[in-house]
Amino acid sequence: MIGRKSSSPPGPKGKFFNGNLREFQADPLQFMRKTTEQFGGISLLRFGPFQKVYLVNDPKLIKEILVTKQKYFIKSNDIRSLKTVVGDGLLTSEKEKHMYQRRLIQPAFKKQHIINYGQDMIETTLQYIAKWQDGEERDITEDMMNITLGIISKTMFSMKLEEGHSMIGEPMEAVMTLAIKRMRAIFPLPLWIPTKENQQFKNAIKKLDQVLYEIIEKRQNQGVEMEDLLGMLMAARDEKDGIGMTNTQLRDELMTIFLAGHETTANALSWTLYLLSQHPDKEEKLKDEISRVVLKREPQAEDFMKLPFAQNVVWESMRLFPPAYVVGREVDRNVEIGGHTLKRGDMILISQYVMHRNAEYFENPDTFIPERFENNFMRSLPPYVYFPFGGGPRVCIGNHFALMETVLTLVCIIQQYSLRLAPKHHTVKPQPLITLRPKHGIRMVVKKR
Repeated sequence: MIGRKSSSPPGPKGKFFNGNLREFQADPLQFMRKTTEQFGGISLLRFGPFQKVYLVNDPKLIKEILVTKQKYFIKSNDIRSLKTVVGDGLLTSEKEKHMYQRRLIQPAFKKQHIINYGQDMIETTLQYIAKWQDGEERDITEDMMNITLGIISKTMFSMKLEEGHSMIGEPMEAVMTLAIKRMRAIFPLPLWIPTKENQQFKNAIKKLDQVLYEIIEKRQNQGVEMEDLLGMLMAARDEKDGIGMTNTQLRDELMTIFLAGHETTANALSWTLYLLSQHPDKEEKLKDEISRVVLKREPQAEDFMKLPFAQNVVWESMRLFPPAYVVGREVDRNVEIGGHTLKRGDMILISQYVMHRNAEYFENPDTFIPERFENNFMRSLPPYVYFPFGGGPRVCIGNHFALMETVLTLVCIIQQYSLRLAPKHHTVKPQPLITLRPKHGIRMVVKKR
């Protein structure tokens, strides 16, 4: 009958016990893309015998989930599991607490502050790439991780490059390696069970906590207000009650910003440099823009707004390989989405990777064409067709910081070097972990301009 709503959307037939879980785990990106192309904007999957998962790739429904009906959902279980690492920071907190924390933190990411951080981004990048040798082969994925680690250490704690790596980088890397392992385990053992891996994980978190609390307490004892991110967070006061953050809250937000602002930007840069290496004409066009705007001097934070093609290169790179490639939500209260009743405990997956490659909105969707973002292209798109930083009340609070960091770091590199894939390089493929990494990394030969 016309107008009748189906009880559940269509979806791929799964195995009797595992449902679609094994197929999804084998290649999440292609499975989600193939399913969306076959079944449309909302489809039903099954992970295991009982878990219903709705794959949503309709912009109107995405807006309902992330904005108009967002109160019916909470973060997915894999993100909630990160509480053992980041505590109750912006990434994991829910509802009123999340909004309260966001109000406190927002001033630290005002436009003027981000411009001030811009100079730190440039200086850190130039210091790092100064040691590159003409014609040498480098692990660019690792280099970008080191640069963004240096930038977040400098902008957050006013630390020098080497200091940030030894004090923060090494314990953070140990924590995240073990956290990813736990997230990928089908049945992660509770932390109170004294296994070797659990003990390693707890020890790594303890070491990182010790470093962060020492930094916070040292700053408090100095009694000097500083303009870095830690200084901004320490000075933040709620507009209603005038109360600031406890040391525990500070620790949780520092961990969250560090996690969210380090690996995602490094991946965006790695993918961008890879795509430019595969399209020398685009790299040449970017180099020409840099030469016109920056000339032969060092880049400056103010150059950011004068480099539209550099920005479009980054937008297009994040379209093809969005570091945050999927948004997960769990239904907290029964809700109707797209004519279907979703029940408490059901899961939702929304994939930026899939949405950004939708041929209905992007001509030649698998091709790197930065020029598509000219003439206010993003404004011509329906909301939630392109959303590399998420959306709604939980949109990435550091999105402007991240975009400026990616563009300025890219400009510093391309001004001085041309990069090409190393000889006999493996096929570059995305690896969907917490973020979208290049699998096995990317090795490149760097040639001085």
